[in-house]
Amino acid sequence: MYQPAAFQENDPAKLAALAREIQFGCIVTGEGDALYATHAPCLIREDGGRYLVEFHVAKANRHWQIDPAAPTVAIFQGDHAYIHPGWYATKAETGKVVPTWTYVTVHMHGRLERISDPRELERLLADLTDLHEQAQPQPWAMSDAPRPYTERMMNAIVGLRLHVERAEGALKLNQHKNDADQDGVIDGLRGSGPLASRVADRMDRTRQNLGEQK
Repeated sequence: MYQPAAFQENDPAKLAALAREIQFGCIVTGEGDALYATHAPCLIREDGGRYLVEFHVAKANRHWQIDPAAPTVAIFQGDHAYIHPGWYATKAETGKVVPTWTYVTVHMHGRLERISDPRELERLLADLTDLHEQAQPQPWAMSDAPRPYTERMMNAIVGLRLHVERAEGALKLNQHKNDADQDGVIDGLRGSGPLASRVADRMDRTRQNLGEQK
């Protein structure tokens, strides 16, 4: 990943936290001259100081049949937004501004392992379900469905585990701009809809964290 110095993040714990927040990943594995990509909800686990990315695919998806020694990267694309040049205070002062894009992304590199134990696959599915059902007034659990049905559904999928060997991230959130320009961008984003407002909130938190570190 291209990581300009002002935007790079290489702390494994912080990157794991970001990946957990994003949850939905694109897992890409190389095989010969081809690339296979699967988009899936993921669980990020820590095991003995190392991180694991767990997910599942349909048996019809040959991603699980690729040589586990092949290099794999799990990409977690977080909040992002277009930045209008007019939001920068510098535009009125010098005009030396251009449009850009802010974004948060995490790459986790490693090797895949098939989850062959049915009990581990069931645990993965139960944990993933619980994670997303916890906010519901009446959370659904796997035990709510007939056991023969869930077993049949589990027989149609394969669990995969990425052993993370290296993680890298980029948080391009205008950290290199002056306070007036950052204020203008945050105000502009907050007037541009809910998705852009989330980026504004993250920019504000990032600026506060940087200020506390000084």
